[in-house]
Amino acid sequence: MNEFLSLSETAELLGKSKETLRRWDNKGILSAVREPVSNYRVYRKSDVEMLFGSLLDDNKVDETSNFVAPIKQFSVLELFAGAGGLAVGLEKAGLKCVALNEIDKWACQTLRQNRPQWNILEGDIKDFSFNDCHNKVDVVTGGFPCQAFSYAGKKLGLNDARGTLFYEFARVVQQVNPLICIGENVRGLLSHQKGRTLQGMISILDEIGYRVAPIRILKAVQYRVPQKRERLILVGIRKDISIYFEYPKPHHKTYNLEDALKKGALFNSDVPKSNGAQYPVYKKEILEMIPPKGYWRDLPVEKQKEYMGGSFYLGGGKTGMARRIGWDEPSLTLTCSPAQKQTERCHPDETRPFTVREYARIQTFPDEWVFAGSVAQQYKQIGNAVPVNLGQEVGYSVVKFLNEYYSLSKPK
Repeated sequence: MNEFLSLSETAELLGKSKETLRRWDNKGILSAVREPVSNYRVYRKSDVEMLFGSLLDDNKVDETSNFVAPIKQFSVLELFAGAGGLAVGLEKAGLKCVALNEIDKWACQTLRQNRPQWNILEGDIKDFSFNDCHNKVDVVTGGFPCQAFSYAGKKLGLNDARGTLFYEFARVVQQVNPLICIGENVRGLLSHQKGRTLQGMISILDEIGYRVAPIRILKAVQYRVPQKRERLILVGIRKDISIYFEYPKPHHKTYNLEDALKKGALFNSDVPKSNGAQYPVYKKEILEMIPPKGYWRDLPVEKQKEYMGGSFYLGGGKTGMARRIGWDEPSLTLTCSPAQKQTERCHPDETRPFTVREYARIQTFPDEWVFAGSVAQQYKQIGNAVPVNLGQEVGYSVVKFLNEYYSLSKPK
């Protein structure tokens, strides 16, 4: 079993920056070593555990709770809804989805199949007007794709964003005039176009009357999700409201793959049987050699060179390649295609990708939530989703914000 952690893995595990770890290395607080095969600078797991054992303890009692009950029925309009991960999470937090827009027909079928009462608006968001929702919806949410803007001037305005899906998100927010809007995206939005894309979004929200709360990257693994997934959260608060938005407090307990797939704290039964993808013969032969929690560096050196090709000689750990997940760790971020190279997430005991229902468990979807379409379409829907439990925790923060607003304003 691999006894080393890369710089990136160690930084993520400890919640520290790579720069901090390099300073610690120089000061002798936590020293890096040379991995025998690659000669890369890595950290011994035993050294990390000796210094930070309490941080690695998955058996902690979790005393954190973000739960808050809504004082009235709050309404949500969700854009780019996908298969419903965020919507289900918000529903669990006590919010009511009054309408959901999604362009993918299979995702729409999934939503209709599971929630016949939801108003599903299938089609391109550009074709919908939401003027009839003006001042009638509390929250607008949306996981808009990250697209580059065309900068017409120093300060990006709404018109400069035309043709992008963020423009459509902002257009709907302007039409609906909700108390608060929430966008979610990948962490990469922080650095997209050297940060100019995100600043453009903030500028546009400011133009249409919304101040943006401090941007946060939420680690799903800190919010009852057995997966190392990160989402950027963009919160816009209408400028006539002086209330601050408080992000959910991270939980102390980390849930792992065993919690996801077996009866326990997260689910009251073992994962149901379901269909799933298979590895090609050659990939299966390679992964047969990988132990739980191992990856391509656990192969014999000649096999490493054969499997990795030119990548073998490049820098970086590439810890997601030929990766077998261990029962006692969270899964790496799930992708839309479970058998593709560079993002293997192999089952701990069997040499195969996770099944559809295992995928759904790792994303904390309830077992009764069914997915429409082919197996490939189902994987795509689940892989693109916001983890349900993360959505629920964000939902509690929204409920807290709205409770405070309605308590203070007491609108008639």
